Amino acid sequence: MIEKREFYINAEWVAPATPNDCAVINPSTEEPCAVISLGGQADTDKAVAAAKAAFPAWAATAPAERKALVAKILDQYYLRKEEMAQAISMEMGAPIDMSRDDQAECIPWHLGNFLKAFDEVEWIRPLRDSVTDTQIALEPIGVVGLITPWNWPMNQVTLKVIPALLAGCTIVLKPSEESPLSSMLFAEFIHDAGIPAGVFNLVNGDGMGVGTQLSAHEDVEMISFTGSTRAGRAISKTAAETMKRVTLELGGKGANLIFADADEKAVVRGVRHCFNNSGQSCNAPTRMLVERSIYDQAVEIAKETAEKTKVAPADQSGHHIGPVVNKRQWDQIQGYIQKGIDEGARLVAGGLGLPEGMNKGFYVRPTVFADVKPGMTIEKEEIFGPVLSIIPFDTEEEAIAIANNTPYGLTNYVQSTSTERRRRLSRVLRSGMVEMNGRSRAAGAPFGGVKASGRAREGGVWGIEEFLESKTIAGWDE
Repeated sequence: MIEKREFYINAEWVAPATPNDCAVINPSTEEPCAVISLGGQADTDKAVAAAKAAFPAWAATAPAERKALVAKILDQYYLRKEEMAQAISMEMGAPIDMSRDDQAECIPWHLGNFLKAFDEVEWIRPLRDSVTDTQIALEPIGVVGLITPWNWPMNQVTLKVIPALLAGCTIVLKPSEESPLSSMLFAEFIHDAGIPAGVFNLVNGDGMGVGTQLSAHEDVEMISFTGSTRAGRAISKTAAETMKRVTLELGGKGANLIFADADEKAVVRGVRHCFNNSGQSCNAPTRMLVERSIYDQAVEIAKETAEKTKVAPADQSGHHIGPVVNKRQWDQIQGYIQKGIDEGARLVAGGLGLPEGMNKGFYVRPTVFADVKPGMTIEKEEIFGPVLSIIPFDTEEEAIAIANNTPYGLTNYVQSTSTERRRRLSRVLRSGMVEMNGRSRAAGAPFGGVKASGRAREGGVWGIEEFLESKTIAGWDE
């Protein structure tokens, strides 16, 4: 078991002001794998003070120099990438091959994309070509509080920390208490890359503690949060007292519209995407809407795909899904499966309890419900587990209405060989992102949603500009 409880403040590992031990549980075994301490107000204040003191010098650092320092973080990752993959796999249950290939690799992917996007930022520019006397300058917002989740820990840390550093902001990061080990290793990358003291700080804690303290702190100018919609609302209310900027990347209930002319792999692709990361992704396509003429066939394919999906411990190599993150999450998913049964959806694969042959670990059976009706609990609410709901539709208009009838709006999906239909649907589906025929977003495209999914735009130039203020300067030519 790893014993490491310190916080990273002002370029040093320091002990908490008042130790408050918290075990990090390996979800594959239900055994503690580390002990951290949850921070208190004194720890948060100390980290914010360090960031505030470091801000003037870091903000004044030439952009090219900031970029060169940030680029060195990538060198540290490549020296220790296996450590990162192992930490993620152990703390939140991602299978080790997935952790190596997808979870940990978020660091070089996003960091490299941000370094390219950074060159596109115009730090000062005339209002218009014909109006040079008024200039628009982009300046770092100040001390930012970053609150990240457990499901894709390095994806979210990188999407927040790197653009904030490049923008010239100073940082206090609160990673999830469920997956803090990868973030503590990331702090070592920051230190060894030579990022100046106080520019990046890390305090472990929970949402009610350090999360609320950062949201309320008068010296924190911005909160960037990824997590549940419920927590996002609470953060927004707390932050409003000090007029902070708040950017939120929240939950989702993505619809995957599969038309009769979709390619033959569309259903299998959709099921696998839903189950990826054990269903613990906010952009998972958890509602599969299928045109009536191919509905029975799609249900059978989904059933077969679910039954072929293996479940195994995170430390085993191979193509399988691991556990969900903790007992509370497991219990919640079981409750949703029971709700689906109780409300009349047809269970065609998976179901309640642990997978066959398992008696320990937070494992969920890959589950598929058919004949789900709009308004059922499993159709409305984010389950955050490997549970798919299949819904038939007769017309394109009906599919759009079902897809849009949700408080969420992160990602929707369209499967059709008709270019005209795909383009038409992409403009009427109410979500921050639409992905079609299995195509992922290009490098540098922004990630974010609308409605109850929050309105953050993370990635590329958009991700950097979220940490910048625009300033109007008149009289430039005088």
